[in-house]
Amino acid sequence: MTTTDDGAVPEAGPTATSEVEPAGGACQIPGHHHGYIQDKQRYQRRLTRIEGQVRGIQRMVDEEQYCIDILTQVSAIQSALRNVARGLLDDHLRHCVADAAKNGGTEADQILKEASEAIGRLMRG
Repeated sequence: MTTTDDGAVPEAGPTATSEVEPAGGACQIPGHHHGYIQDKQRYQRRLTRIEGQVRGIQRMVDEEQYCIDILTQVSAIQSALRNVARGLLDDHLRHCVADAAKNGGTEADQILKEASEAIGRLMRG
């Protein structure tokens, strides 16, 4: 862990989502529904659980819990976020990308490029 000269832990830099420009494409066409909409409540519940896990880690750090226990919880959160990402990607491919591919043209090319870039970002993470 990196610390500043006074021993404090520096704040994290920009998040992955803040570094990525919002995409356009088929998912932005009026009347088109995002693939995850049918499972929106399930995603919201999963993200709320993850948020609770993050708060639990904050509490563990405040209480100076054992490092390995904290790392175990971090690993669980990373796994949960990967599962959310996989589900969102699958929904995107099945709906947004499939719809764009049916329509063809430059829109399809753009949506496929966005999907490929998103997969690349997920693989780096």
